Amino acid sequence: MKRLIVLFFIFFYVTVFSQSKEYSIVIKDIETQLPIENATVVIAKTKQILISNQEGKVTFMLTGGSNIEVSETNYEKVLLRWASLKPDLFVVYLKSNNNKLAEIVVSKENPEKNLQKIVSNSRQKLANSYRLKVYVREFFMLDNKYSYYNDGLVNFQFEGNKKKSTTTLLVEQNRSYGLLETDVSADLKGYNLNNIMENYSNLKYLDPLLDSKTKKEYEFTTTGHPNNKDYYIMSVTPLDTSKKALETYEIIYDPIKKLIVEYSIIIKPANLIQIEEQTKLGAKNVTRSVIKVTYRIDGEDYYLLSSNEEIAYDLVLKDKVKNIQVRNNFITTNFNKQNFTYNESDVFKEKTLFNKKNKVLTKYWDISGFTATDEEKAIIDSLEFKL
Repeated sequence: MKRLIVLFFIFFYVTVFSQSKEYSIVIKDIETQLPIENATVVIAKTKQILISNQEGKVTFMLTGGSNIEVSETNYEKVLLRWASLKPDLFVVYLKSNNNKLAEIVVSKENPEKNLQKIVSNSRQKLANSYRLKVYVREFFMLDNKYSYYNDGLVNFQFEGNKKKSTTTLLVEQNRSYGLLETDVSADLKGYNLNNIMENYSNLKYLDPLLDSKTKKEYEFTTTGHPNNKDYYIMSVTPLDTSKKALETYEIIYDPIKKLIVEYSIIIKPANLIQIEEQTKLGAKNVTRSVIKVTYRIDGEDYYLLSSNEEIAYDLVLKDKVKNIQVRNNFITTNFNKQNFTYNESDVFKEKTLFNKKNKVLTKYWDISGFTATDEEKAIIDSLEFKL
């Protein structure tokens, strides 16, 4: 009898596995034929969320059929019927949702006060009880050579009040590759995961624009989104007379719901030139800084969808200067309003995945939501994996 049960489960596993097929979708602009990066693909059946890479590509496994939603801020949303998909390369063309309002100021209200309302409302909407399953990935470079890589599948449990969210972190799986040099190891340990997620949820990166002391350093301009009639863009640039406010902001938001859809913060090369280079031991001279964060509005649900942070700087050491580059990515693979149960011993209290022993139970990176580019895949495959 036991043998029959075992055979049944083996047959069941093989049957289910054999029905699971790999699909690849490439998303392109219908006019330019160019690939679209950072398009959101949602598999209706599994609720899996994917983000297209630089090649406009996403890859996923699917058992049976499912409708698929493809969207990007600059384009009209497309709903694909599962019957039209083929288990090989499938091209989806998106049409620009051209609004032709980019040069028109659409708000008579003081943009600074308008931004305060938008940030406040977005914070309140984000400050709820829910959980996100998130795939996190980090690349590190030392003197323009890839030196370290880690990724993981983690759960963030959110608890919030009207103004602020706090997170509890549980790590499901994680892995690390590469070696660290002792003299720069402190700079190559990655981001503090709880801090960075709470910054995204509390919109902390936008605080300088709300501070009465620093917001006077900027010029605010509000226009219609050139490719989407449903959104406005607020551009915030440092004044020529400013010596401290170096970042340039772009905030895309829904003017009806008063919710932020996306924001980016960069330090432009022209502004970097204005910074006096530091020469003292241990100084960090920034050479690149980019932050891009996107949120998903799905009916009444509102949460972090994805993020990308890149920082590069020259580290002044005793006898030389080393260039450090860190690239961190988050993508939400699942949103759930139900709290998970856990023991206090399960909570990950360290700052980064650097501090956790490798734990690999499944090929979680295959359902991460990220599709590696050919270059990224080559990098990962070339690094020795140590359990």
